[in-house]
Formats: sequence, C-alpha cells, structure tokens
Amino acid sequence: MPAQPVLILGGFLITEEAYQPMCSWLRQQTQQPVELVPANRFDWLLTSWAWGWRRLLDRAAAQAEALAARSATGKVTLIGHSSGGVMLRLFLADEAFAGRTYNGKRWADRLYTLGSPHTAVRATPLRQMVDRRYPGACFADQVHYISVAGALGEADGSALSQRMAPGSYQAIAGRRDLEGDGLVPVQSALLRGAEPITLPGVAHGGAFGARWYGTPEVVQQWWRG
Repeated sequence: MPAQPVLILGGFLITEEAYQPMCSWLRQQTQQPVELVPANRFDWLLTSWAWGWRRLLDRAAAQAEALAARSATGKVTLIGHSSGGVMLRLFLADEAFAGRTYNGKRWADRLYTLGSPHTAVRATPLRQMVDRRYPGACFADQVHYISVAGALGEADGSALSQRMAPGSYQAIAGRRDLEGDGLVPVQSALLRGAEPITLPGVAHGGAFGARWYGTPEVVQQWWRG
C-alpha cells in the first residue's frame, strides 16, 4: 500500500509519551507525518459520556482533515489502541453522534485496531452502541480494517497482567480461561470482517508485559503499510 500520513488515537488513561516509540518507528518507516490525537487522563475520564467521546473525535477530525490535505493519496491511516480503536470505528460513520457527523471515511481508508475490546458481555453503553450500529468491519468496501490481538503466554505477562487477566476476560467474554493480551481476550480484539493478526507474547500495554503493541519490534510485526 502507498505510504500516507498516520493518525493515532490511544487507549484509556494511557498518556502520550507511551506512544512515542511507535510514532518514531512509523515516521522512519513511512517518511510520512505521524500524529497523536492529544488526550490526557482527564480527557479519558470524560469518555464515560458521549460528549467526552465527541471531544476526542472532534480533535481527530481536525487532524485527519489537515493530514489528508497534505497526503499524496488524499487519505490517512488511522490507528486506534484499546478504546481508541472502538472510537475510531464510530469516527468512520456518516451518521450523527452527539451533534456531530464525522464521516471519517472521507479522510481515512485504513484502520488498525490494537487490542480493542470490540465485543463484550458487559460493554459500556457507548461501546455497545458502536457494535450495534456499525457491526464488524462495517465500511470494508471503503476502508481496510486490520485488527491486532495479543496472546500472552504464562511467562510473558507482568504480575499485574496475571492478576487482572482472568477477571477482565470474564467481564469481556464470559470466561476466565482465554488467550489474550492481559486485559482484552483475543476473540474480542479480532473484529469480524477485518484482517486478523494475532501476536504471541504481546501485551495490552507496557504495564502488562515487556512487549506490547507499541514496542517498535512489535509494530514491525503488525504494520502492513
């Protein structure tokens, strides 16, 4: 696929510095602009409400439009980590949400989701809404979806991952004995209809294991251009 600018929306409560190694690797690989949607912990705490989602997606829209205008292809590549991947599925849609219509498809033709909880037994109302209104790779005729899941082995995860994983998998998928990245089980992270990528030994974030989706050597495994 031709190189084009990249826009990243991170995950819940994860600060921007965690994504800098990924950004640096992508800039070197693509020789293209790579930007993060600005989001601090306060911004993420507000995403319990629709207007909190809108705050972040408004920023994503402004950045995507500006990057697309500079792109040789006229498009950008979107990357969403964890909750960010679910939010970017909504961003692609051309129906109104919280008083905004984003239609991110006009600017983006690729979406990577990294450890995103696409389906869950006990999803938040907003995540349930996304999966109900835009199930699976809903806009696959216009956007190439790639969903990436981590599958930690017993020796791969941190102490935090080992404590949290069973309860998190139970809440998300209804079972404790599943493969996953220490927070999100593989079956939830692999979006129906997307190109699936499962990476052994890869954790949800740096607190969950030494190698996570944003580790440059791991980025190299899931990046398709």
